[in-house]
Amino acid sequence: MTRRIIDAHHHVWDLTVRPQPWITGDALAPLARSFAAEDLAAEARAAGVVATVVVQTVCVPQETPELLTLAAGNDLITGVVGWTDLTAPDVADALAALRERPGGERLVGIRHQVQEEPDPHWLLRPDVQRGLAAVAAAGLVYDLVVTPVGLAAAADAAARLPTLTFVLDHLGKPRIADRLLEPWAADLRRLGALPNTVCKLSGLVTEAAPGTWRTGELQPYADTALDAFGPQRLMFGSDWPVCTLRTDYTSVVRIADALTTGLGPREKDALFHDNALRVYGLGGFRRDRPARHAAAPTRRPHGAS
Repeated sequence: MTRRIIDAHHHVWDLTVRPQPWITGDALAPLARSFAAEDLAAEARAAGVVATVVVQTVCVPQETPELLTLAAGNDLITGVVGWTDLTAPDVADALAALRERPGGERLVGIRHQVQEEPDPHWLLRPDVQRGLAAVAAAGLVYDLVVTPVGLAAAADAAARLPTLTFVLDHLGKPRIADRLLEPWAADLRRLGALPNTVCKLSGLVTEAAPGTWRTGELQPYADTALDAFGPQRLMFGSDWPVCTLRTDYTSVVRIADALTTGLGPREKDALFHDNALRVYGLGGFRRDRPARHAAAPTRRPHGAS
């Protein structure tokens, strides 16, 4: 595969700065070390990656300024999806303050660990809705990290806020290891029917069963996402370094290419590069501009060119 790629989803963390509380148990033990941007750079460039978006991992106010500073001094990281407290009364001021920090022009989105919230309707709370409206007013997008049980509320939230672009991470984490499609598929299609939604083809390898999984097991989930969002509202993300629990970086890129083998060259370029450039406004910083939604969904069978 020879093309320019934007990796729309990866992480970095330094355990000497702060712990990552979600890294627990034997299954996640290989992630219990620091991962720096320098660790990613060589692998990413070898795979044809020309730009990346780094995404928050913990809901603490100190992490986002650190990621912005990192991006400001890095020629590969061109976008930051950070965190701020959406329920705070001064959320608009907090977003403006982040924009004024070094690297603040690279802030492209906000994310919260909704998957960890005990309330399945957290996104629909009035204080959260007010915070999401502030994200939209700032010209940022909102990354959704939810499990399948959170997809219905995510669709309701996106319907209530049509001026905000919602980006679903990891296809909503379908239960691939259990080979379950429903009700995940129906809820994903409901979300994808909204024009202000986008989905990342990311994180699938770590939802598969460890040790015995095959690329073909991921295909029904990728096909469902293509049907729900179309190639103009789907974008590639590696989910590095979490993906290393199953395979290496180059293989993640190749798997994404294989899962979308039926797309034509222009559709592949959209998925691997153009959509991230447009949705996140990479290189054309989003300050004081409204969010730009992706094209409306194209309903077509997977494999049509």
